[in-house]
Amino acid sequence: MFPARVLAGAPLALVILALSGCSSLWSCTDTTAERGEAGVRVQVEDTSGRPVGVTARVVDWRLEPHPQVPSEGDQVHFHYRFYGADETSGPAVDVCAVDSKRVALGCRTVYSSDAFGPNGDRTGDDWLAVEHPEQVAGVLLLPNDQSYDGRTCEQDVKDGGGPHPPEPARMGDQL
Repeated sequence: MFPARVLAGAPLALVILALSGCSSLWSCTDTTAERGEAGVRVQVEDTSGRPVGVTARVVDWRLEPHPQVPSEGDQVHFHYRFYGADETSGPAVDVCAVDSKRVALGCRTVYSSDAFGPNGDRTGDDWLAVEHPEQVAGVLLLPNDQSYDGRTCEQDVKDGGGPHPPEPARMGDQL
């Protein structure tokens, strides 16, 4: 049997080890999901690459001046739809205007919770400002759900870690 003093000091020793960085009590690992194949219609997938039961689609797009800033010239006005999305905690996907070689000219994330419609079919529209609108050949969605990206190991070794979505798409990315 251990003396009472040793048992009483054990929690303090664990705290000291944890604060000093010498503890291996928490094993924290971050993983980043692979970026899925972009398309006009995609099955939204979680960070493990599994479908979440929601489809996202670019309904249409056109170049036109934004009504609030017409002096800035043409921008990409696009409509999108989520099929099967939850009203409050549905997914989010990146949408990008691309040139003829599928190089991103501008991107943003759209959230199914920002779209409207009955029975899980949620429609919305948004704008993308691109430097050279005349180069836009299409608008594509990336299937990776961007709605939740938990804390990383660097931010919180105890509660962080796990799978994370890929980095959001940016101008110049090959899709």
